[in-house]
Amino acid sequence: MAHDPARTRARLLAAAVREFSEHGYAGARIERISSAAGVNRERLYANFGDKRRLFEAVLAERLATALDATPVRGSGPQAAADFAADYFDACLATGDLPRLVTWEGLELRQPIEVDERRARACRKVEELGAALPGVGRERLEDLLLTVVTLCHGWCTGPNLGRIIAGDDAAHERRRAEIAATARALAAR
Repeated sequence: MAHDPARTRARLLAAAVREFSEHGYAGARIERISSAAGVNRERLYANFGDKRRLFEAVLAERLATALDATPVRGSGPQAAADFAADYFDACLATGDLPRLVTWEGLELRQPIEVDERRARACRKVEELGAALPGVGRERLEDLLLTVVTLCHGWCTGPNLGRIIAGDDAAHERRRAEIAATARALAAR
């Protein structure tokens, strides 16, 4: 079978998402990633260079999938609520991105690809600003940070629902509360 670089890269990324999400950066093993992808280690290194750059590629891919694919639609506080609910759904769909960001924060001294990620966040803040004219930049940044934190927290701290509210599967209720929080913050 002919070598397909795009397919090889996609298989490596998929295996790396699972590995890093489950084991974190420090606990992830290149051997397990290459084995799960059905690709030899040399091909992995040829595609990504090293473990850190592979982690960077995984995180960048997941950020693009979740945040960039969740547009701010409409206007007014309801647009913020809808964005929060949609982002919650995107995070819950796999749980990979919140886990990867949490592992990054726990294990790495500095966030990876800060400039690119800051640019992505600025674009989302601008989308929120277009939907919420008159709201200052700092409040828009705080709104985005709150939404992301709430959505990621639900995915990375699933036992909290069981501990605090006696359940761990009330996703619709949590989704509605996160949306209501975003709406309230946008309306302030």
